[in-house]
Amino acid sequence: MSTWRTTVEHMPNLVKYLLVLGVVVFITFLFPDRLQFKYDFEKGQAWRYEDLRAPFDFAIRKPAEIVEAERKKLEAGFSPYYELDPEVAREEKKKLTEAFNQQMEAVRQEGQFRDVQDKPHEYLDFGRRFLDNLYQQGILQLAPEHQGKGEGFVINVIRGNMAQPQTVGNLLDLEKARDLLSDSLPYSRLREPEFLYPILEGLIVPNLLYNDTLSRRILEEEQSHIAAFQGKVAKGELIAMKGNTITEDTYQKLLSFREQYQQEVSAGPSRWGVVAGYFILSSLIIGVFLLYVKLFAQPVFSRFNKLIFILLWIAIYSYLVYAVEQVSLLSTYMIPFCIITILIKTFYNDRLALFTHIVVVLLSTFMASMGHEFVFLQLLAGIVVVLSNIDTRDWSRFFYSIFYIFLAYGLGYLGLSLIQEGSLQDVDLQVFAWLFLSTFLTLLAYPLIPLMERFFGFTSAITLVELSDLNRPLLRELSRKAPGTMQHSLQVANLSEEAARKIGADSLLVKTGALYHDIGKTLNPGFFIENQNAGNPHENLSDLESARVIISHVMEGVRMAKKAGLPNLLIDFIRSHHGTTRAEFFYRRYANQHPDEEVDDSEFRYPGPRPRTKEETILMMADSIEAASKSLKNPTEQDISGLVDKIVEGKISQGQFENSRMTFRELEDCKIVFKQLLKSVYHVRIEYPEEKKKLPEEQ
Repeated sequence: MSTWRTTVEHMPNLVKYLLVLGVVVFITFLFPDRLQFKYDFEKGQAWRYEDLRAPFDFAIRKPAEIVEAERKKLEAGFSPYYELDPEVAREEKKKLTEAFNQQMEAVRQEGQFRDVQDKPHEYLDFGRRFLDNLYQQGILQLAPEHQGKGEGFVINVIRGNMAQPQTVGNLLDLEKARDLLSDSLPYSRLREPEFLYPILEGLIVPNLLYNDTLSRRILEEEQSHIAAFQGKVAKGELIAMKGNTITEDTYQKLLSFREQYQQEVSAGPSRWGVVAGYFILSSLIIGVFLLYVKLFAQPVFSRFNKLIFILLWIAIYSYLVYAVEQVSLLSTYMIPFCIITILIKTFYNDRLALFTHIVVVLLSTFMASMGHEFVFLQLLAGIVVVLSNIDTRDWSRFFYSIFYIFLAYGLGYLGLSLIQEGSLQDVDLQVFAWLFLSTFLTLLAYPLIPLMERFFGFTSAITLVELSDLNRPLLRELSRKAPGTMQHSLQVANLSEEAARKIGADSLLVKTGALYHDIGKTLNPGFFIENQNAGNPHENLSDLESARVIISHVMEGVRMAKKAGLPNLLIDFIRSHHGTTRAEFFYRRYANQHPDEEVDDSEFRYPGPRPRTKEETILMMADSIEAASKSLKNPTEQDISGLVDKIVEGKISQGQFENSRMTFRELEDCKIVFKQLLKSVYHVRIEYPEEKKKLPEEQ
């Protein structure tokens, strides 16, 4: 994974532009290949355009709710189809012979029913005739959806090729068929009819059954004949007048005109023209976005993995909108657009997060069937995400932010609905359900953060909090082998964190970087003064060897950090916290001992690089200031102020801040913080002026 990240971070710009072009082409072919209607309108609002007259004849489509009401009315009055199943009669008649013979065998052994034994064929023939008559009439078994509709419910009974409407009350069901058996046997002229009753009763089963397939097909055919249009607009007829309110009738005319317009105009050879138009718009939107990234987010543009992360999400959301639009049962409102804003905000900054959110919404607008309400609500939600200061380290704050997102969605949609409908009764509550689902799905941002940071090599606040735990292996080893260095790192972390908070830098990042910046000292802890209790091992080394040992803690720290899998963001602190400064003590002593020799100071310099970010700059200053402050004995406020100024000016004069993004104003703010904290550490008190002695004449 790390090899892949290293490779992609240094891709040439040509590859980046080709990637952008690929995203533009991908999104372009997701757009609908039909012409966009030129007018945007909503019921209850004023017509903002010039007077609109029909350029061709077209029929006025009925409102969808009226068509749906007619469909439901037709369905409510529809008579379903029930069909006689001849196979049931054949099966039961076969069972009659078997059951009759079994019963005859039983009565012969018991010596009962002499008449049946003497005339079995008469009894069997009666049973067959009875079943034939019964099943020809049909024994009805109502489907669950038709039960409880009463005796007057009409169904269509299919016998052979004929269908005849009949009420349920005039048909036999199981209960009526058994009653008919009880009533028929006494008049059968059989001397022992009770012999047949249990046999025939067990053979009475429904054979008039619901034909669901046929009923649905006929119902759909009848519903297809419902008139979808109500009236006509002739060519040249006025559809909407400028400034007039769009009434229900006008709204239906505009909807019908838009549909007919898209059918007639789009039927021409315009597909590739539409594709070209979408390509231009996509290129414009993404091109402006790329320009912004290049000018105002250079670290993102320079790192291929960071750029591909953003472009990937733009492509993913474009496809999500496309996919949802293909399913009529779903709504684009369900898509959690705020996830991308949270992710970009977590890994980058607020401005880039909001800019990316705007780009995604603009591209989605062309694919979504929504109007300006969709754009308004999504932009509003994106602004809320940026302003709510979402912190994925704090579950309570995270859930509060999710609640604010839903609140913005809900109130925004309610306001738009009241503008359009004028009353709460006409508000579409289903949209609130879709918006709630979108807000709920936004919770997926939390598990996506660690997944994305592992794949793209990012570092989130969650990871930094975990790494700042003093029980982490590297920090435990540092505390055990180099306790003095550990205390130094803790003090540097406190100084750095407060300075970063003062200037609006990433305080958690610089604090965590400070804890790890000197882990390389665990290799030779006794060579560093903060860990020395008795004896100085440098006394047995030359100045050049001592300098090499001191300088080696940087590369050793980098090696240990890589082995432990620390993020590159923290490894950069280890590399840059000394910049390209010299091991000054050993360099000067060596130069003094070799006055006639031209000293090559490269042997005494740290490998660098110099700090580039504000956080790296803060750490360099805090590291040097904290180490130098140890030499102060009972310092005054002036001593501390002078020390801080001297060290910072020394770094500037050595060119250590030439690549830093920190401003001079921020540099001064950091110095103020360092001075205040050091005064607290050394308990510097305010010196009160001495009491003025009274003159004799004042006594």
